[in-house]
Amino acid sequence: MYFVELAVKGLVYGCMYAMMAVGLALVYGLLRILHIAHAGVFALGAFMAVVVANATGSLALGFALAMVVSAIAGVAIYRFAYQPLLGHAAFVPMIVSIGIFIVMQEGFRMLFGAYGIAFDHNPYYTATVDLAGIRLNDVEIAMVVAATVLLVGFGLFASLTRAGIGWRATVSDPQMATSFGVDPVRVRYLNFIFGSGLAGIAGALVGLLNNYVEPTMGGLVSYKALAIIVLGGLGSVRGTLIASLTLGVVESYGTIYLADIFDRDAIGFLFLIVVLMVRPQGLLGRG
Repeated sequence: MYFVELAVKGLVYGCMYAMMAVGLALVYGLLRILHIAHAGVFALGAFMAVVVANATGSLALGFALAMVVSAIAGVAIYRFAYQPLLGHAAFVPMIVSIGIFIVMQEGFRMLFGAYGIAFDHNPYYTATVDLAGIRLNDVEIAMVVAATVLLVGFGLFASLTRAGIGWRATVSDPQMATSFGVDPVRVRYLNFIFGSGLAGIAGALVGLLNNYVEPTMGGLVSYKALAIIVLGGLGSVRGTLIASLTLGVVESYGTIYLADIFDRDAIGFLFLIVVLMVRPQGLLGRG
């Protein structure tokens, strides 16, 4: 049973990684840009949730605004930072993205202090549920449910709706999609709305899980998310999902068997290095 519990805990972390990494994979698949500022959007969602929840006493309102404000921030980053640079070499928007992330971190530090904020009222932090002998707290369950609902919903949208099919066509062959009447600008905005909203919810859930939100919380998660999209095959959403869940489980077991040698984060990157040595294009990437 202990091994099963480790796997479940790993999948919980994998769901968090997936909500963060899918937005990066979407942006890279569409624009071939490494969207480092996505980590700032992740932290923005967490700060929105904790500030609004503490001010109003409503977690639901905090999470709703976290998603909306994060989506707006993602669109603003695309419109004012990336769109004017689409004709330049890929490293140019990447450098700009790093700068935006640093500015967002410093902005959070100036507004909220260097030591972060805790939720004033967070009964979910300690509340636990026993599922067939596996103990999970309410936030871990919410993490899995949110990731499942949002990612399955996006999959159905991409497969069954006209806008979703247009998005897939634009990723596969932008020129052909444009010739068939698909508006690439609309697709890009849709990309940033969904990916950034997802990152905002992930940040809010992580803040609730730790009962703590601080300015640099997006840094480590962003490194892992970048590792995940490389592991899954750059631009592959399906590969990103598989890599996220796999990494979460590997880290979970690794903290038991390798804890004397590596910490959790080092285990994740060690796994990434080993896999890429065997399969450089990633799990689902093309050779």
